[in-house]
Amino acid sequence: MTDITVRHAVASDRSELERLAILDSAKPPRGAALVAEADSRMLAALPLGSGRPIADPFEPTAEVVALLELRAGQLAATPERRGWSRRALSLLRPRPSHARA
Repeated sequence: MTDITVRHAVASDRSELERLAILDSAKPPRGAALVAEADSRMLAALPLGSGRPIADPFEPTAEVVALLELRAGQLAATPERRGWSRRALSLLRPRPSHARA
């Protein structure tokens, strides 16, 4: 099992994104993207707007791309959906009684 790191791409990733795109016969993502790395090596990238994922064709990356898509979906969730679990838990917490003795 290899540890996979998923993170936002930064400006210094440009050359690595270009390398990955060349390997995948694709264009590098423009704008915001997520990248997946293992052992300090970029395996896949997913644009956070439009465009298809790019991945190293010499590595098994289907699950890595799925992980990127899962994370992108989490990031795209509206603030209302992200806060749902907190609101639901707050409804279960006991409220102080305002009854007077």
